[in-house]
Amino acid sequence: MNVQPSASEPAAAAAVAVPEAAPALDTVGRKDSGPGKGAALVPIVLVVAGGLSVQFGSAVAALLMPKAGALGVVTLRLAAAALILLVVCRPKLRGHSRADWGTVVAFGVAMGGMNTLFYQALDRIPLGIAVTLEVLGPLALSVFASRRLINVVWAGLALVGVVLLGGGGFDRLDPVGAAYALGAGAMWAAYIVFSARTGRRFPQADGLALAMVVAAVLSLPLGLWESGAKLTVPSTLALGAAVAVLSSVLPYTLELMALRRLPASTFAVMMSLEPAIAATAGFLILNQALSTTDALAIALVIGASMGAVRSQTGARKKKG
Repeated sequence: MNVQPSASEPAAAAAVAVPEAAPALDTVGRKDSGPGKGAALVPIVLVVAGGLSVQFGSAVAALLMPKAGALGVVTLRLAAAALILLVVCRPKLRGHSRADWGTVVAFGVAMGGMNTLFYQALDRIPLGIAVTLEVLGPLALSVFASRRLINVVWAGLALVGVVLLGGGGFDRLDPVGAAYALGAGAMWAAYIVFSARTGRRFPQADGLALAMVVAAVLSLPLGLWESGAKLTVPSTLALGAAVAVLSSVLPYTLELMALRRLPASTFAVMMSLEPAIAATAGFLILNQALSTTDALAIALVIGASMGAVRSQTGARKKKG
């Protein structure tokens, strides 16, 4: 199920190149691949399901922050997710090249950095706005990584929706919180690249489990420093486990599967759905109302995401 790159692949190339979908799984558009439309919908469903899970998990995390602090929530989330994935996946530690381990470590660093910076932003600015700023990272990746002009157009349309979703609130934001959100966006772009590479180099979700351990180890000292004994309260541990499942285990697994079927540039544009999902989660869980402008912004980012997917499907049919 996985295409293993050569062990002699240069580390620099591994860190810079943006991966395409794994050939072994790229059956969309082939005459002998069965129902092509159904296969094309699979990565879309995976991305949307992952987005729903992570944003509703973030809303639950916002409720947990007063008890455990932003860094404490990150530690609980990553540590619980790492334990769950280790038990479920039981990843093999032998038989991997130095480049494989370098990819996993980079993936873990990106994951840990993304979570730490995002929760610092969420502690200072509203969920919808935080995700709106964060998604600029994947949008920038889609522009730089894509070799097709149409993807730049879809990214631009999504950017208009993202800015519109911010409404007139950007000038009233905590500048430190906004900076954290933008930093999380940069880490998100790195996460997309190294998630795709990890999915190619490791079977099933083994690489994700190992990368989650790296992220958890990096976040542990920060969480203990900020929250200490608060992390051991049973109710806090239970909510932390729920956040881990909703915001890490489910979405990261689904996204890793999607990145085996979609180019990173297309996946990045689809991430423009995240502000819309975050706004919905904020409305349902955190009582943040949606305005007419918010609805228009959501329509724009959804339209951009649909356009990006249709463009990718059309390109595959031509190749087939």
